[in-house]
This record gives sequence, structure tokens and C-alpha cells, in this order.
Amino acid sequence: MKPNKALLVIDMQKGSFTPKTPRFDTEGVVARINTLAALFRQKGWPVVLIQHDGTGTGEFKKNNWDWELLDELQTEPTDTLLDKYANDVFYRSKLQELLTTWETQELLITGCATDFCVEATVQSALAKDYNITVVADGHTTGDRPHLPAQKVIEHYNWVWQNMIPTKGNIRVEDFEKVIEKFKGT
Repeated sequence: MKPNKALLVIDMQKGSFTPKTPRFDTEGVVARINTLAALFRQKGWPVVLIQHDGTGTGEFKKNNWDWELLDELQTEPTDTLLDKYANDVFYRSKLQELLTTWETQELLITGCATDFCVEATVQSALAKDYNITVVADGHTTGDRPHLPAQKVIEHYNWVWQNMIPTKGNIRVEDFEKVIEKFKGT
């Protein structure tokens, strides 16, 4: 039986987590992602570790320090590594091809940054009719000029909870509820 769920871990890269770019609740978000990834691996569901490849932009050049995944992020050889080239993970990447091959219907979305790559990917996945669960405390961002990071996260969780669904649906659930739900699946 092919898995019908996949965990997307977006842009948990060293260059996004520096003293110049502090993120809200980094340790907690990484710990929750690690727990979710372990559960997905145990169930035989794909874990997709997505890295922004900014080759040509001067940042996040493939195989440079800033492009690398965080050391604290627990990875396994069975995980799928995927490069992305814009905020939306689906844009010019192999994500859609992989999800089709795996017959994926449901996406669990986590990562960085809430208001850029996570948001763009949620919107794109919804337009592609996936069932989406955003882990409310499984994504992060930094403070913005007019809004602290915690409020940005709170705002996007509210936006996603109130979106009009397509053929798929979208839920925003806390980590504990997600773990409880997926352990029983």
C-alpha cells in the first residue's frame, strides 16, 4: 500500500536561523518537527526536507553553509531531500511529481518562514486540492517591521483556518492534536 500522507519540512536551513535572523521558538519548532518526522518514518510515510536553493542570488547557494539543514534537525537516509527555487515549494521543483508517484492526498506542513515559504506552499497545495494540516506550532518566522513573529504566526494560523476549501480541506492544529490523530492512523 502506498502512503497517502507526506510531511513537508520547509527551509529549516542554517542561513534562516542566524543571530541576524532570529526565529520565534526555534528549539520548540525543531523538536516538534523531529517528533512528527519520527512518527511519519515509523508509519512508512514520506518525510520531505525542502531546502531553498538560491544559486545565483548570493544566498543559500547549494552546498554552502547557509543552504545546509539545521544540525538539530534529525534526518534519516530514507528522507527525501528536495530543492526549491521560489517561496512556493511546488514552483519548478519535483514536489508535485513525487506526491503523484506516492499517491499523496494529505500534506502535513511545517517549517520556515510562516509568512513567506510556508504561506506560499499552503496556498499552492490548497489550489491543487490536497488535504492540508498546518501544524499551528510547527512553523516559525522572525519579527517583521510592524509585527512581532508570534503575532505573524498567530495571524497566518487564523488566515488558514478561515480559508475557503477546494476539493481538499485545510486544518490548523496544535502539535499535540496532530500527534494524537496520526498515531491512531
